[in-house]
Amino acid sequence: MKGMGGTVKNWLQREATVASEDFSRWLVPPAAIAVHMCIGQIYGFSVFNKPLAAELGESVSQVNWAYQIALMMLGVSAAVFGKWVERVGPRQTMLASWLCFCGGLLLAALGVRMGSLPLVWFGYGIVGGIGLGLGYISPVSTLVKWFPDRPGMATGMAIMGFGGGALIGSPLAQELMRIHGAAAGGTGTGAVQALVSMAGLYSVFMIGGAILVRVPAAPWKPPGWTPPVHSGRMITTASVTADEAIRTPQFWLLWVVLCMNVSAGIGVLGRASDMCQDMFGVSASMAAGFTGLLSLFNMGGRFFWSSMSDLLGRKVIYCLYFLLGTALYALLPWTQETQNRGLFVLFTAVIISMYGGGFATIPAYLKDLFGLSQIGAIHGRLITSWSMAAVIGPLLINGLSDRRISAGMPKAEAYNGTFFLMCALLMLGLLANLLVRPVDARHHQAQEPPTGR
Repeated sequence: MKGMGGTVKNWLQREATVASEDFSRWLVPPAAIAVHMCIGQIYGFSVFNKPLAAELGESVSQVNWAYQIALMMLGVSAAVFGKWVERVGPRQTMLASWLCFCGGLLLAALGVRMGSLPLVWFGYGIVGGIGLGLGYISPVSTLVKWFPDRPGMATGMAIMGFGGGALIGSPLAQELMRIHGAAAGGTGTGAVQALVSMAGLYSVFMIGGAILVRVPAAPWKPPGWTPPVHSGRMITTASVTADEAIRTPQFWLLWVVLCMNVSAGIGVLGRASDMCQDMFGVSASMAAGFTGLLSLFNMGGRFFWSSMSDLLGRKVIYCLYFLLGTALYALLPWTQETQNRGLFVLFTAVIISMYGGGFATIPAYLKDLFGLSQIGAIHGRLITSWSMAAVIGPLLINGLSDRRISAGMPKAEAYNGTFFLMCALLMLGLLANLLVRPVDARHHQAQEPPTGR
């Protein structure tokens, strides 16, 4: 037993994940996507709102706190455990993510069975949220190391999986609840059984990703690729530690860049169905189809825009996000006035694609400025801006539109002011992006430090 324990412990160490010379780096993206597609279920939590509310005898808004807590914990846990992630490597981190995320699903199921809403909040929100943070940054950090020649494309592949998690998770949850509800003779929602089943299914893919993942042996680089010199595109070959990175203005400028990009997108994404119905009078089913279309653009934009950043540069692509996004937001009130549904759908789809692209491009931007040494830890600290944006965006768009409706303004016009508010956020993000410069050499390490220290 002691020998077995030692073997397992050694298998979990970062050294055990160092790839052999004949290992193909193209095996890493499937491992990363497997984890991200599972934890991306968070975007599909809304399908559980009403079933869990019925099971617990609580309101939907009370149940939805599990979702909000999970997103807040994502940013917090990524920041707190970022250096640990770099130290222990992707295998331990992915397995820790699996234990927390799938364990959170099981705790939530137990909470529903016991009629305890606080246990649902604790399980899905806190424990599951920690799993989200760990599972989010580790695959991204690993992919950037494997694809220094195309970091934008690499991070786009993984984060595309996170954005697409709801496309699998939502219908899967609905079908499982239908099957289990029918098996119970229609006496329950099937939510408890669905949560348990999803924990089992996701375990297979998350453990599989942890087994498959590898890190490159130092100083590995793609065959035939020469690292670029420090250039006008702000790509450095030096390294900055996570502790030193937060002392630079570049880190906080990028914090604002991501926060403004996410704030402007997440508010609209959260009210997309309502907007479509209120502004154009469409049916609930058509609005649901519109929301699904936005999810596809959210997912596709994460790969497309981040890949484009490899060609255009990170600073240029963020300028495009902010300038094009501002123009499209400014045009949305006109689409409502002319009742042009087609252009409304097109404009919002492009906006949401750049919202997703902002998530996928930021790790490559960080790699350009701070190097590869502790990219996971730096990324983990930066995405605390996501937690802030998850509050700012919905608060602004919900608060302003609700006040206008309460004041007697027609619902069809109530959102127009919020679109101009989103323009202001994007202009603030543009200003922060324009101020980004190469990191001063005094922050660089004389030699690459031990990973995670």
